[in-house]
Amino acid sequence: MDEWQFFQSQVFPSLMKGFKVSISLILPSAFLGVCIGIWAGSMRVYGSTWLRKLVDAYVAIFRGTPLVVQLFFWYFGLPHVGIYLSPFAASVVGFSLCSGAYQSEYVRGALLSIKKGQMLAAQALGFSKWQMLRSVILPQALRRALPGCGNEIIYLIKYSSLAYMVTCIEMTGEAKILASHYFKYTEVFLAVGAFYLVLVSLAGWFLHHLEGRLSIPGFEHHGK
Repeated sequence: MDEWQFFQSQVFPSLMKGFKVSISLILPSAFLGVCIGIWAGSMRVYGSTWLRKLVDAYVAIFRGTPLVVQLFFWYFGLPHVGIYLSPFAASVVGFSLCSGAYQSEYVRGALLSIKKGQMLAAQALGFSKWQMLRSVILPQALRRALPGCGNEIIYLIKYSSLAYMVTCIEMTGEAKILASHYFKYTEVFLAVGAFYLVLVSLAGWFLHHLEGRLSIPGFEHHGK
């Protein structure tokens, strides 16, 4: 089979099919991961003692164990206690919780970087702790955390290639099936790499643009 014909008739249709699954995994996982990270980071700084310890334990577990082990737990482990997740649901849960643990570190660091004088001023104006966090501290911290959180989203795009390990067939899964059938591993996985490179480049451009839009003139500098 001619190489170009092979790409047109086999590789491209299969990878586009897997691409749609990859996007459907990445978007909810990125959103949930950021939400979990904001909550966990906030609790690690402003939560009660028992809650900080609980969230610290969550972060330690999910940052300290391989993502593929976590995916196996959600998909193959939970049925032992009567909980059954689809491959897609297990992948989204695994990606979201793992990403959220890393996101919380960026948010926690950003929260700790805010000067205490702003908190004292908010308290003097009668703000409660949670009003102060929501209206004064968190908006500033999220701008500072955005580069790190964006970097974690880039990693998440590449993490999504592990979903095939729990039978959620995204781009890498489609490529593995195709390469095994035609024994064209180099050609197929070079094509997959090109797909991920484009996807990561687009995400990087969008995140850089978002940083620029959210920056405060005179306080933050972003290169052209």
